[in-house]
Amino acid sequence: MSRKKAVVSLGHDALGYTTLEQWDAVKVTAKALADLVEEDYQLTITHSNGPQVSMIHKAMTQLRRVYIDYTPAPMCVCSAMSQGYVGYDIQNSLRAELLSRGISKPVSTILTQVTVDPYDEAFYEPTKKIGRYMSKEDADTEVKKGNYVIEVPGKGYRRVVAAPKPIHIVEIESIKTLADADQVVIACGGGGIPVIEQQHALKGASAVIEKDCIAGRLASDLKADSLIILTSVDNVYKNFDKEDRQPIERMSVEEAKAYMEEGQFEEGTMLPKIEAAIEYLEKVPEGSVLITSLQKVKDAVRGKAGTLITV
Repeated sequence: MSRKKAVVSLGHDALGYTTLEQWDAVKVTAKALADLVEEDYQLTITHSNGPQVSMIHKAMTQLRRVYIDYTPAPMCVCSAMSQGYVGYDIQNSLRAELLSRGISKPVSTILTQVTVDPYDEAFYEPTKKIGRYMSKEDADTEVKKGNYVIEVPGKGYRRVVAAPKPIHIVEIESIKTLADADQVVIACGGGGIPVIEQQHALKGASAVIEKDCIAGRLASDLKADSLIILTSVDNVYKNFDKEDRQPIERMSVEEAKAYMEEGQFEEGTMLPKIEAAIEYLEKVPEGSVLITSLQKVKDAVRGKAGTLITV
């Protein structure tokens, strides 16, 4: 029997914010993912990396300050590092959890690059904060390097980078091959490593790609049966930040667009998830999107929790 293909997008709660938190968090996450495998899903997993890539960027910058023979690591390299160590923790925890349930299934991480347009408007107005808080002197040094910084009142200065739209997942054929072989695949971590095509070469871009955006693209490229977005809330809500907030159990793409026009979904949190859902469903209209928390996902795939979005 053919398994149901699902792309699962993991948020910060599934990973924690430090290396020790992540070590513990992925063990809990692995149980939820193993539940999905037992529900007959073939999983392709993507994940956030905001705290992780920021930590790596801080460490590599500090290393350069202490040891002048080292060069600072560019953002694309920090992204690659985060994909490797987050994937390592997820795949090992999930493999162990599956084996404890008598399931022998390969779990692997693919270092994934995603092409972006060098003329994307996001490069002219960077918005994604990364790295440590800096002094005015350090911020001026970053500006001289051609980087963007913003002042955070009362805290100092932080570097900001662009968040361009993804164009193409470079390793998509490798991901498809493993998914078609019923293996668990971890790919496009942190939105993927943003790269720019230059003739036959791929050059890393000083940018990040939104995790939810790439999840929608990955699900549509794989023609997945379902996109499962795991976040910090059990449902999508109407009037989320008000006393009369209401959980939305089901909605269509058209209803989702109407809610967007009303400003129901907060930019930077729920809005990117709804946008990813719409992008995926417009390309795979027979699919479905489920948005819920890690704790509720088992009930949600059985129709007992979460928010279901369909055409």
